Amino acid sequence: MTDAFFEHRGHLFGVAYRMLGRRADAEDAVQEAWLRYQAADTSAVEDLRAWLTTVVGRLCLDQLRSARVRREAYVGPWLPEPIIERMPDEGADPAETVALAESVSFALLLVLDALGPEQRVAFVLHDVFGVPFADVASTLGTTAENARQLASRGRRAVAAGERRHTTDRARQAEALAAFTAAARDGDLDALVKVLAPDVVALGDGGGLASAARRPVLGADAVARLVAGLFRRAERDGWTIEPVLVNGDLGLLVRGGGALIAATTLAVDPDGRITGVYNQLNPQKLPDEL
Repeated sequence: MTDAFFEHRGHLFGVAYRMLGRRADAEDAVQEAWLRYQAADTSAVEDLRAWLTTVVGRLCLDQLRSARVRREAYVGPWLPEPIIERMPDEGADPAETVALAESVSFALLLVLDALGPEQRVAFVLHDVFGVPFADVASTLGTTAENARQLASRGRRAVAAGERRHTTDRARQAEALAAFTAAARDGDLDALVKVLAPDVVALGDGGGLASAARRPVLGADAVARLVAGLFRRAERDGWTIEPVLVNGDLGLLVRGGGALIAATTLAVDPDGRITGVYNQLNPQKLPDEL
């Protein structure tokens, strides 16, 4: 039983993380699925992967519904918990970085977070993991036709939001290089040039770290914010290094032997930065990397 379950554990974590946006919550959902698997009679189950996916989907749906209530009391903007990876060595075998394909961009997670719980579950199960609508309907406790409509509405929202905020790795690298150079130099004009006019900056401190309580909007305001953050990093002796955040290029800030922030940028197809997302909540950052 253990071998059969753990064969699918990575897949189940991917399902739960896309639905919940937090590593700890996703791991809890997978652990609960393991306990239910141990207690269930699965002798008649023909497709264990599908059965486990449905179990995880139901667990995540319950969490998403209760999360709506918890979010109302959350301090400041809420951002997903990042999956941070060190930059691969030049010329590294692509097989060594295959795990990155299992992550999901911040841009997509933020779009998913704007969906209702049922829409999110329907979209993730069907469009991302190919679960048939009949099984999606079983997870949601609805009809297959309603599940199809929920996934369709989620698909339209994702298509509109993700397309604007994602681009290829080469263009990300150009934008990140221009962004960091301008920020280190305190060159506001250069910063504004790399930012989209309607760029938004979000900082998630969760009440545990200093962060703006509201989104910062517009190129001028975001440029001043970013320049100020880089000045503080230099003053306090923080280090800033490039990393992969959910498979996209980002920055990791360290200070005093601890991780202070993980920053990821949303870059549009024109190479302009449309979003600056700073995860500062220590409960959402790894202890070390």
